[in-house]
This record gives sequence, structure tokens and C-alpha cells, in this order.
Amino acid sequence: MNKAFVKESEQEDDEESLPGVPSLPPGTRNYMTRKGYEVLRAELDQLVRDERPQLVETVRWAASNGDRSENGDYIYGKKRLREIDRRIRFLIKRLESATVVTPSEQENTGQVFFGATVTVCDADGTDEQTYQIVGVDEANASEGRISWIAPLSRALLKAREGDVIRFASPAGLREIEVLEIRYE
Repeated sequence: MNKAFVKESEQEDDEESLPGVPSLPPGTRNYMTRKGYEVLRAELDQLVRDERPQLVETVRWAASNGDRSENGDYIYGKKRLREIDRRIRFLIKRLESATVVTPSEQENTGQVFFGATVTVCDADGTDEQTYQIVGVDEANASEGRISWIAPLSRALLKAREGDVIRFASPAGLREIEVLEIRYE
């Protein structure tokens, strides 16, 4: 049977199970900062307005050249179009379920909550680091932005300046002290 008439696997349609795509715990909200929301929105707009229409035109041109079975432009274009459509569905789903939190509007600034920028150090006073607690789609550990569902973030939630927190890290049990909490 022609592949066009067969629904591709259910797993391919489920964006949450794709490698590299962060997933949310079941029953939780999709918290994100305004900046993170705008980044996803801009990506969606770029895909819908620019990239997808250009690719559709390329596929249309390639299809008009005749034999599609050995037409690289057509084959690659259709594959890339499926990838773009999958990403568009994912972005729409994430943006629709988003709960945008503005860290600067946080009322209780004495405790760590979503959006906080927290400076911590090891319990012995060495190795000072700063993290911002952000949404799953915004996390980038190399830039100091960690997801609110990460073990360190969960351990820091509701902590106050001066608190010593114990948590299980991949390197083993760690103790850290909260030095500063900011909401920017």
C-alpha cells in the first residue's frame, strides 16, 4: 500500500516522546517566563510565515518536474515539511497550555519561587553559582537557566536567604547555601 495512505506511527505524532524534547510531569502546568513565551511565539511565527510557505513552493516546483521517486528536492522537501508541521503542532500545544509568570511581579520576594534568580554556594563556602528558575522549554544549564522541575530547582523552592539545602544531584548528595534571591 502506498505510504501516503498509511498513518505513520503514533509515537511520531506524539511530540512529547521525541528525543531532546523536554516533557512536563503529568497534571502540571506549563509555566514559562514572558521572555520564554515570546521566543516560542517568534519561532512559531517564523515557521508559519516564512519557512513553511517557502518549502511548500519548493516541493510544488519539484513535483512539477515529473518523476517523484528519484527527485531529491521533492523527497527531502516532503520530509522537512513533516518535521516543520510536527514542530508547529508542538509549539501551538505548548503555547496554548502556557501559564506566563512575570518574575518582577512576584510579591513574596523573600522566598524562591518560579522565575527567581538564586545565588548559591557549597556549604563550605566555595563554588558560588547563580541560577534562574525558568520553564521547561527555556532551560539552558550552560547559561544558568534551570527548569523548575529539575532536582536543584525543586530543592530550592520556598527556600530563603541563608537556608542550607540538601538535595540529590547526579554526583551524589549535596549541601548548598542560598546567598541571594532576586526577581528581575
